[in-house]
Amino acid sequence: MINVRLLHDHAALLIQNHEGHANSRIIKKYVVVSDLHLGFEDELCTSGILIDSDKLLDEMLNELIELIKVNTAEGIILLGDLKSKVGSISKQEWQAIPSFLKSLSKHASVYFVPGNHDSNIRFLTPQDVNSITAHGMVILDTLFLHGHTMPSLAHSAIKRIVMGHIHPVFFKPGSVINGQRVWLYLKVKKEVVFPSSQGMLEIIVVPSFNRYLYTTRLERGNRKPISPIIKRIVENREIENGMIVTLDGSIVGGMESLTNII
Repeated sequence: MINVRLLHDHAALLIQNHEGHANSRIIKKYVVVSDLHLGFEDELCTSGILIDSDKLLDEMLNELIELIKVNTAEGIILLGDLKSKVGSISKQEWQAIPSFLKSLSKHASVYFVPGNHDSNIRFLTPQDVNSITAHGMVILDTLFLHGHTMPSLAHSAIKRIVMGHIHPVFFKPGSVINGQRVWLYLKVKKEVVFPSSQGMLEIIVVPSFNRYLYTTRLERGNRKPISPIIKRIVENREIENGMIVTLDGSIVGGMESLTNII
């Protein structure tokens, strides 16, 4: 059995995996985050937005370490887009990512699922980091992947997908939560994602752990990262239920509010 819980006020999930029989059950805990985009400060700099790279790196690292300690997690799952530059490795990424992962791995086992920004990430990944393929990581009935590709049909037995990639942010002028990162929950017909399968599939879209990412979306005129999973679901109009939740755990909308998500 696997339990999924939001870590309120953080863009992070806590996964509890209950293994074994009732009298000898082992509980393994994992913190799950997505879309750190380390090194993206260079991109913002070209738009005239200056961010202290070292301060941002320390903030994210310290927050993750604290989440691991407070929740006594044995592992942390990074759902892709650890780096920011597509197709190459920037000087900032060369400097930041190896040391970031080494520091993180001192506190928990690190599992890394690559995203579309993580080309050549193998050159930045220390040996003690568990590198997973882009097809994702399965724990019992749950598939963890970035979300930029369709899941393999080999995973059709799962009941839940936890993904990133979209960077969901609530945008509605005049709203008190305008511009805030949010969680996106969807219940869809399983056959849309896994043809020939029946039943329901739960999808949890994790907000970006990097709290500044929405700024780049605004600068680009609100262009959305596209997920083939979400695109197929929307095009087939197979969302049975939907819910938008803020980082503090407040439900701020259902299916009628999905158009406000970026």
